[in-house]
Amino acid sequence: MRVILAEDSTLLREGLVRLLAEEGHEVLAAVGDAERLLAAVAAERPDVVVADVRMPPTHTDEGLRAVLEIRRSRPDVGVLVLSQYVEKRDATELLTGDHTAGIGYLLKDRVAQVDEFLDALQRVGDGQAAFDPEVVRRLLVRSTRTDPLARLTGREGEVLAEMAQGHTNAAIAARLHVSLSAVEKHINAIFDKLGLTGGPAAGYSRRVLAVLRYLDT
Repeated sequence: MRVILAEDSTLLREGLVRLLAEEGHEVLAAVGDAERLLAAVAAERPDVVVADVRMPPTHTDEGLRAVLEIRRSRPDVGVLVLSQYVEKRDATELLTGDHTAGIGYLLKDRVAQVDEFLDALQRVGDGQAAFDPEVVRRLLVRSTRTDPLARLTGREGEVLAEMAQGHTNAAIAARLHVSLSAVEKHINAIFDKLGLTGGPAAGYSRRVLAVLRYLDT
């Protein structure tokens, strides 16, 4: 894939450049701030952008703002956001845009787990979702006022968490050691119990994101 990196830590940025090159990906640009990220995306035709949430000059949400702008102007470009901490607001903003295919959100600790990082990158490049398990756990946290998850069985809850991370039905079956038909049955039950039976979602990632949006209300 053709990738643009935006990370202000020189050590991490150069490490990612080397890793991606070794895996056969083409790194079009590797920059350290949001302004140069936007310029690189305008000048090149990347498949995926990998960007830190916090970058210069204020180290607050410059990276996220840039990514949201990229999603508005170039919805065909996948985005994989890296964050030092779980920022529920940031993840929610990614989920509520008009274009929701090809979105990922990983904690930086996950980058050290090379296989998981590369898998997330590939899924985002393929137009799927890739969310860090800890981010998913925070998004699925039960509310004291209303608990839409209370009606789910333990296995349905496990399937929902795997769906929210962006795994396919076949991958869920393998990870939970159940049959594909059992996974499909659990997913149908989940959508029934959560009131998401108004019609099929427009693509796999939209189905996952619809669940996340519903649970985050």
